[in-house]
Amino acid sequence: MIRLLIAMSNQFKLTFKATEETLLREALAEWGISKRTLTSIKFDGGTLLVNGQEKTVRHPLVLGDVVTVLFPLEEVSEGLIRQKGPLDIVYEDDVLFIVNKQPGQSTIPSREHPSGTLANYVAFYYEQMSIPSTVHILTRLDRDTSGLVCLVKNRHIHHIMNHNHLMNKTYEAIVHGKVSHYSQEIIAPIGRKGSSIIEREVREGGLFAHTDVDVIRHNSDFSHVKCLLHTGRTHQIRVHLAHIGHPIIGDDLYGGKVELISRQALHCSSVDIKHPLTGEMMTFTSPIPEDMRNLLI
Repeated sequence: MIRLLIAMSNQFKLTFKATEETLLREALAEWGISKRTLTSIKFDGGTLLVNGQEKTVRHPLVLGDVVTVLFPLEEVSEGLIRQKGPLDIVYEDDVLFIVNKQPGQSTIPSREHPSGTLANYVAFYYEQMSIPSTVHILTRLDRDTSGLVCLVKNRHIHHIMNHNHLMNKTYEAIVHGKVSHYSQEIIAPIGRKGSSIIEREVREGGLFAHTDVDVIRHNSDFSHVKCLLHTGRTHQIRVHLAHIGHPIIGDDLYGGKVELISRQALHCSSVDIKHPLTGEMMTFTSPIPEDMRNLLI
């Protein structure tokens, strides 16, 4: 069985073609439609069509049948304020939405920052563009970390991306000191530090964490490094770089000095994505912002 077509109208839909005889339920599972999604389709306004006719999951498919899955319309969370604001859109299609976040902006609302977040602005944009989706964020960044943030426009696509590991993220950081190894792996478990809600540390019993670090250039005081994440632990890069004795400049939580920059000098500069529907490999890049460039002068 293969995917035949990707389409999007006001109601998100995917179309597949059967290449063997099987039950519709089994075909949908093979195409990555989860049981939870099927339940939502059944009770929240979705539809399953075979050759244009509505069917249940018990329907037997034959070779060549065209199956169309109409997904329920999504509603934006009531607590998410739609707010007009600038969006630096790097890429957009029917399912992917890639933006470049500025430093100092939260990714999602919190008690301290209920508005002005990336999610607030995206919700407004979706409403203006009649995109029938709530805000699905795949890659959050800390408030003071800049760079690429990846979103998707459908709950099903969010599920596929989270479960199939279709993405790699590369960050650039400027750290204190001269990193002696031009290329190294940091494999060290990360856990919460003491009773702190925010701070993490390398500790026994923490969650497995793996970061590759390559030096781009350095001098006697600073090193400009590239970090590839293999896992996605909270503050992973910040903790791992501090653990090897090279905290990020400006990251006072983990030992960085704040005299030269007002935030941690960390930027998500590259994202490699295998498109969840076409299978195409796509790479998106974002140059480091001016405040980080000034450290390298």
